[in-house]
Amino acid sequence: MARIAWLGLGAMGTPMASRLIEAGHEVTVWNRSPDKTEPFAESAAIAPSPAEAVRGADAAITMVSTPDAVSEVVLGDDGVLAGMSGGTLIDMSTVGPDYIAELRRRLPDAIDLIDAPVLGSVANAEDGSLKVFFGATDEGFEHWGNVLSPLGKPMHMGPTGAGQAMKLVANSALAGLITLTGETLALADSFGLDEERSIAGLLESPLGPAMERKLDKIESNSYTPSFKLALMLKDMLLVHDAIEQRDLELKLVPGAKQWIAAAEESGFGDLDYSSVVAKVRGREAQG
Repeated sequence: MARIAWLGLGAMGTPMASRLIEAGHEVTVWNRSPDKTEPFAESAAIAPSPAEAVRGADAAITMVSTPDAVSEVVLGDDGVLAGMSGGTLIDMSTVGPDYIAELRRRLPDAIDLIDAPVLGSVANAEDGSLKVFFGATDEGFEHWGNVLSPLGKPMHMGPTGAGQAMKLVANSALAGLITLTGETLALADSFGLDEERSIAGLLESPLGPAMERKLDKIESNSYTPSFKLALMLKDMLLVHDAIEQRDLELKLVPGAKQWIAAAEESGFGDLDYSSVVAKVRGREAQG
């Protein structure tokens, strides 16, 4: 069993930390808002700072929302580096490979950096069916992939940074598919097709498997979030930066980012990312 400092108890981090505790690991938790540590009072140690959380830990795991948040937790006052001189730092946030390369440069050589962002929803985090994209050495993946297997399926994508790269690739696919769903339904609307029948037809198309995962939300126009649109936009802005830095000429992925940004501007940020379907169709979305 491993001694783990878990840093970040948001919608995804809370069930992920819980699963590691249930698997028998010795977990110390920290969160910027201390009230979110209260459910762990009987099952884990609670630390007042990241520096205190990581003392004596085999690994520090960060699960926060943005690159700036990772920097604050790791490099800030009372951050990870204030309490850890060696060991392993695993970032499971979605921050992009370029940030991970920058973070690696700012860490001492004695700290092994692994990136392991996850693909999936809160429900997947709760039942342990996430996809965990590892950027690590072979040895790092063999060990920490086993430790983190209660979270879902560990997948070794390559060296440090490769996990983050794969997460941006996967989220680009998600964003593209959901905006394509919106555009095809908007086209069906323009033809005057019955909505129930047009949805049934699309479910039989190559788009069907992706569309089916969000079908209840689309049909009810009720977009209770499992992954907020604002967070998808954050990830797509990382994709946008990566595209520009690599001088790629892409059309579909930037188009998806534009639709998601437009939905966020319309006030859909706290709804599920699939609410972009309503935006594309010119409809108001409900929570």
